[in-house]
Amino acid sequence: MRIRSTTILAVRRDSEVAIGGDGQVTLGDTAIKHGARKVRKIHNDKVLIGFAGSASDAITLYENLEKKLEQYRGNLQKSAVELAREWRSDRVLRQVDALLIAADASDSYLISGSGDVISPDDDVLAIGSGGSIALAAAKALLKYSDLTAKEIISESLQLTSEICIYTNAKIEVDTIEK
Repeated sequence: MRIRSTTILAVRRDSEVAIGGDGQVTLGDTAIKHGARKVRKIHNDKVLIGFAGSASDAITLYENLEKKLEQYRGNLQKSAVELAREWRSDRVLRQVDALLIAADASDSYLISGSGDVISPDDDVLAIGSGGSIALAAAKALLKYSDLTAKEIISESLQLTSEICIYTNAKIEVDTIEK
């Protein structure tokens, strides 16, 4: 059975960056967990991460990102690039089935096992089953509202939970300020 889970959304507005996610984990056609924690602060609370995919794989990735942040003294861009390089070339890590969004006070990145390190053009990133729905909602709210980054995430994920069967309304959002 394929495990499907989550929607993760990152939004940057003004001096605030926020990452949020829902809590649902689905196995086949059954929601088996409703309150999974998929957003975390790492590296002395200076970097936010959100992950989608296999939980154990995602935890492996965020632990490796934490090590890279220590190694490169908190430089998120260098750490993300080195994590993606290692992920792509390591025989064991290459089998990891997860995506990661990482953000600090100035940069945001989507990191994948195929070597992608993507920085958004418009301050919004989304991954997971409901990612495209959340991305569209967040872009509209960013353009047509004065909501904060945290409020945009909450509203976008709430809307996504009403459309995507792999996303629930048990939403967790965390922020950091410049």
